[in-house]
Amino acid sequence: MSLTPSNMLALGTKAPDFTLLDTITMNPVSLESIRGEKGTVVMFICNHCPYVKHVNEELVRLCNDYRVTGFGFVAISSNDAEAYPQDSPQKMWEVARKLNYPFPYLYDETQEVAKAYKAACTPDFFVFDEDLELVYRGQLDNSRPGNGIPVNGRDLREALDNILNNNAQRKDQKPSMGCNIKWKKEPA
Repeated sequence: MSLTPSNMLALGTKAPDFTLLDTITMNPVSLESIRGEKGTVVMFICNHCPYVKHVNEELVRLCNDYRVTGFGFVAISSNDAEAYPQDSPQKMWEVARKLNYPFPYLYDETQEVAKAYKAACTPDFFVFDEDLELVYRGQLDNSRPGNGIPVNGRDLREALDNILNNNAQRKDQKPSMGCNIKWKKEPA
């Protein structure tokens, strides 16, 4: 496991479009189909990363709290499932069912979506406004496995509240930290 920070995609970036397979329903899901009236949260996660496991319960709570206010949510796993079989679509389905994910859990087999978002780690969070322009990218909160700080989703919740209340977003957005995305090896 290599501790990796977010790349911090430029604010104002338009959300890259995608259509990927939802491992829960086995149906294709597009950015447009999960887009929220108020905003859209795109999360890059995976099954095996201890940083994702550490925040999974809060991701479920946060989504349940905010999807009723007009936000769309989606989680994407872009890890190389051949090299990391615990991140395979079947295992994604098992984790989503066990944790009752209230959002689609998509598999980015080609890794093109992760590259388009410049995702670097799991978890990695991107919040887009109603026009699909990036207003927040970075950490869920200050909690990390073993640091004793409770998981509360403070930073991401504040970004969503700022959209709901028409408040300016913080300028000092902190990158997320987690396991690096497991990129496929380029053929020799």
